[in-house]
Amino acid sequence: MKINDIKELSIQINLNGLSFCILNKTTNTIEFLKTTVFEHKLNPMETLDCLKSELSNNSVFSEDFNAVLVIHQNELATLIPEELYNPALKVDYLKFNSKILGNDYITEDTISINKSINVYVPYININNYIFETFGEFVFKHASSILIDSLLQNKDTNTETPIVYVNVNKITIEILVIQNKELQLFNVFEYHSKEDFIYYILFIYEQLKLDVETIPVEVSGSIVIGDPLFTILYTYVRHVSFIEKAYDYVITAETDRRYIHQHFLILNSF
Repeated sequence: MKINDIKELSIQINLNGLSFCILNKTTNTIEFLKTTVFEHKLNPMETLDCLKSELSNNSVFSEDFNAVLVIHQNELATLIPEELYNPALKVDYLKFNSKILGNDYITEDTISINKSINVYVPYININNYIFETFGEFVFKHASSILIDSLLQNKDTNTETPIVYVNVNKITIEILVIQNKELQLFNVFEYHSKEDFIYYILFIYEQLKLDVETIPVEVSGSIVIGDPLFTILYTYVRHVSFIEKAYDYVITAETDRRYIHQHFLILNSF
């Protein structure tokens, strides 16, 4: 690393795994990209222990970063139109579709592109540790990044709806976009390939979409030939991996065939 290099670090936190990405803005390259998947779902304290281990056992994290972003990925979030949003009602917005505790810290992201507020619960123990380790940093909810990046993608400016599915180990985020407008966003937990396809077909049914003509674009933990891709392709005619031209070059060691697996964190810069 050159002394004057400007570097940014993104850390994606999920109770099922962690992802890390380092962007060198001086050379305009992604220098480091790594995902760790846990054997089973952890609690926030166990996840913090894994994060501490990852950060302490890899020398790349000992560098000085000009910016650090923490991405909280969980189901504890809900979207509110900006014009209807009242900060005093954060708890009320969340409690209708998320199981929250009385001492949960609730915050929000502003998603300017569609004038909405994303209310969510971050992992506050993770935030405290990141502040102790790196100093000042920014945190966002994963869905805020997904929504913003997909709405900015020129491919979403079509009259035909597109269903986007971001796959995690036991959850999926589903978005439906038409004419650069978000028609639907939801998160579902699945434990089998049958659960997985049920929720996707449920969205098709609710929005009266035709599985023969309306495409699905997938990202995250899914590859051709695995059970999730196979069952999806069985029921939906047009399935593809999301493609995006990034403004930087990816020099980190990673299989380019599976770059879609890092879609969320690559769009965090």
